[in-house]
This record gives sequence, structure tokens and C-alpha cells, in this order.
Amino acid sequence: MTTATITSKGQVTIPVDVRNQLGVQSGDRIEFSFNEATGRYELYPATRSLASLRGIVKKPRKPVSIEDMNRAIAEQGAAAR
Repeated sequence: MTTATITSKGQVTIPVDVRNQLGVQSGDRIEFSFNEATGRYELYPATRSLASLRGIVKKPRKPVSIEDMNRAIAEQGAAAR
């Protein structure tokens, strides 16, 4: 089992073999997710490039006005309460 030490600032250096298995390198981001079934945290590389998100949101068929956007935001905010 590979181990690491937490610094006084709460930082951890991820061992090289773990970084290699995850496919992450210096400057990459990782995500932490709590798995309720196992009671453990899991970490995943969050290395999607901005370009990979292109086309994920389709262009609306008709233009949306600022008033429509504000109304939708207000409705969502009211529903969240």
C-alpha cells in the first residue's frame, strides 16, 4: 500500500506511482467524491480541456431575452427554497 503524509497546511504529495496510474501530472486538477456505499473518498482526475466541452450546450432555437433569463433564474431560486 502506498502512503503519503499531510503537511501542516493540509497538503499531500501524491506518490509518483499513483499519479502515473491516474494519468495526472503537475498542474492537473483532481476531484474528490464521497462513496456512500463504501464510506470512503475516491479521487478522479479532472483533466478535461475547455475545448472538450464545445458543443455540450446546444444553441437555442430562438434568442432568449434578458427578461426571460432573469425570470428563469428567479423561478429556480424560488424552487430551491
